[in-house]
This record gives sequence, structure tokens and C-alpha cells, in this order.
Amino acid sequence: MNVEQIYTGCLAQGAYYIESNGEVAIIDPLREIKPYVNRAKLDDAKIKYIFETHFHADFVSGHVTLAKETGAPIVFGPNANPTFDAIIATDGQEFKLGEVTIVALHTPGHTMESTTYLLRDKNGKDHAIFSGDTLFLGDVGRPDLAQKMGVLTEKDLAGFLYDSLREKIMPLADDVIVYPAHGAGSACGKNMMKETVDTLGNQKQMNYALRADMTKDEFIAEVIEGLLPPPQYFPANVKLNKEGYDDIDDILKRGTQALSPVAFEAAANETGAVVLDVRHQDAFANGHIPRSIFIGLDGSFAPWVGALIADVKQPILLVTEPGREEEAVTRLSRVGFDNTLGYLEGGFEAWKKAALEYDSVSSITSDSFKQELEKGNQPIFDVRKESEYLSEHVINATNTPLDFLNDHLSEFPDDSPFFVHCAGGYRSMIAISILKSRGIHNLIDVKGGFKAIKESGVQVSDFVCPTTL
Repeated sequence: MNVEQIYTGCLAQGAYYIESNGEVAIIDPLREIKPYVNRAKLDDAKIKYIFETHFHADFVSGHVTLAKETGAPIVFGPNANPTFDAIIATDGQEFKLGEVTIVALHTPGHTMESTTYLLRDKNGKDHAIFSGDTLFLGDVGRPDLAQKMGVLTEKDLAGFLYDSLREKIMPLADDVIVYPAHGAGSACGKNMMKETVDTLGNQKQMNYALRADMTKDEFIAEVIEGLLPPPQYFPANVKLNKEGYDDIDDILKRGTQALSPVAFEAAANETGAVVLDVRHQDAFANGHIPRSIFIGLDGSFAPWVGALIADVKQPILLVTEPGREEEAVTRLSRVGFDNTLGYLEGGFEAWKKAALEYDSVSSITSDSFKQELEKGNQPIFDVRKESEYLSEHVINATNTPLDFLNDHLSEFPDDSPFFVHCAGGYRSMIAISILKSRGIHNLIDVKGGFKAIKESGVQVSDFVCPTTL
């Protein structure tokens, strides 16, 4: 028996490859399926099953394409209602895979079809659970996503989750390995650990949601507390995962069309496409196409695209570093953004050589920022999360979290200069690009963000309790 976790950091997502005696099961695959197909070929093995723990909201799974490519059936748990052919497992149903067995444990709560898959070795011993979004390391799945799809409330779902954990998962032995669908950075939970594998025994000791003496009412209150609104692209991804989607190869073919600067500009004007610049933030600051939006590939690219671009059907034109076009299109498709029309051939340098108009961002170092603060009271806007801001922030800075920047547009000055920063420089450049696209240009980026600001000796606040604000 061989179990491999295939982890994708950008999405904080874990897919799983299980092989036994020449037969393979894939759990929660990403949309690009070649890694799974190629891995099975290396083992001279056949993909027998494709297991889905639930209808994912934060990414588009590769189950439909992988089933088409391999002929393997897709397996969902009870209550699933996909529009394509699939095995809808019953609670406790067993699936033989070589010498091992995979058991479907229905664990509703995150969603009503959520299912944990229990792996038993050839001797029938419980070895591991693939817990999807039911159990994370340090947390559990948020119970508010599925409520929009039925009459259940988040409290109802949290109650189901409490029962699922205590009736199906907590009775398992402490040495059972926990393989979750997500880790730290995912919007599917609140406070996940950075580790991606653990034992169930350790989780029983340190995961707040698995306290043995916890009542259902206490569980519901703690799980619901502090939930932020889910990213707006989540419902569209659920729909794609339930109803199917275009093959990734077709999307790559459409999205990797090379466009000359003139053709690129014409396409932007004719289609209303978002010009998405995915280079490093420093490159964007030095020069970019006017009104383009920056979201760099070398950060949490796909989740920020999903959070900040309202419609997954929005046409997109790409500005990339040469050679990274296919990567950008692939990562967009992971969160359901399939309408990429092409990329700027030759990158931004080709745009400049064509003598077309371009813009730049005013930036200063943290040392210069400190000097400017000593001179006067120019406004400071901190686009980190509220929790980061409450922990520490520059005195008199205003918190305008990037996730909710549109709610704060009226707070930014129309004509006087102001400073923008985040933790390290990535999110602030995203915010600046959005502000500039809305005609707000009187801004100054602080290079290196809060980390550099603090290191330069700028006075910062201590922790502020939200109840005192």
C-alpha cells in the first residue's frame, strides 16, 4: 500500500494518491489530471476509483475529466446529486482497492453530502482517514457554505457536524492518520495548522472542536464564531463541480493565444476584459498597462483572483513574465476562471517598445516612510486582515482589509497623498492596482510592508481587543 499527499500551496489543498496491488484511488483531484495519470503509469497501475469528499467550493476538482480519461467511476457520499454519472455511496459502503479497503463514512455538517473515507490495510486495521472539509488539523470545516443551497441554517449544519465528528471520527483509534483536504491559508476553515498530516490522537488533544467534554451548544457557538463572509466565487465553483465543465486542455488552448500589443489593446477595448498582470509586484510598480489589476503568481494567486474578480465568466487578458502563460491559465482554471482570451506576447517590455501608454506606482522605503511620518499626518491605510491589524499596527493607520476593499473606497482621499501597506508588499500592490483602476492615483506604496516598517523603528500599537474599539 502506498499513500501520497499531493499538496498545492496556492490553494492550501491536498489531493491523494492511494495504490495497492496495481489499483489506484484518487481523492479530491485538482483540475489538471496529468500528474495523477502519469503517477499511475509509473506504478504500472490502473486508476480504479475517483473519490470526492464533497462538492468543493474553493476549487474546481478534476473528477469529471479524470473519469473521462481513465474510465474510473466517480464516488460521492450520500445526498450528493451530480448531473453526471457517479456512484452515490451509502454510509459504510466498502470499496476494494487491491489488498486494501476504503469505507465511506457519511459525515454531514460542512455540507450535507460531506463524506470521510476510511482506509483499512490488508489486515482490516484502520490506517487513515481522508477527512475532506469535515476535519482539518486544528479546526473543522465551516458550516455556513451549504446553507444557501437549502433550508438549513449554519446552526443546523454545525449540529450535524458535531454529531458526525463524535459518532464517526472520534471513536476511531488514536494512531489513525488524518489527511485533510486543506491546510493553513484556505478559506474553508478559520484557524488551521500549517502541518498537512497528523494523527487523530494528537487532534483529539489539541483541536478545540474535538474536546471530549464539549456540548453541542458549545460546539455550535465556537464553530460559528468569527466566520468571515466566504469568497464570492464559491457558489460558481460548487456549480461546476456538480454539473461539469470544459476540459482543461481546451481552456489552455484558448487562454494561451499570443497577442501583439496592438491586438492585446484592441481585445481589451472590444471585450471589456480585465487586464490581469501576474508579474512580481516590483515589476508592476515600475511599469504596467493603465487600469490593469495586479495579482502576482508568486503569492496566493488563485484565491485572490476568486475573492476580488466578481464573475468567473469575466473575460481576462494576461500580462505575464515570458514562459509563465500556461501556468497562469492553469491556476485561473483551478478556481473556475475559464474565460482567458490570451496573453501579451513578449510581456510588458513589448508594450513599452510599441510606445503605448503605461503607468507606474509611487513607492518609498520603510526608512523614508518613517521620515515622512515625522513631518506630518498623511493618512495611512493598512490592507491586512482585521486580525493582523488588531494584533499590531502603525499608530493612526486605518484598516481597510483587501478582501473588503470595495466597502472602503469612500475612505480614501481624492487628491491628497496617502500611504498604503500590507504585511510584506503583495497585498498592498493588489489594493493599489484596484484603486488606480478606479481613478485613485494619489497613493504611495510602502515597500516591504509592516515587517519592514516595524524593523525601521516606526512606533506601532500594542494588541487592541476588538470589544474596546
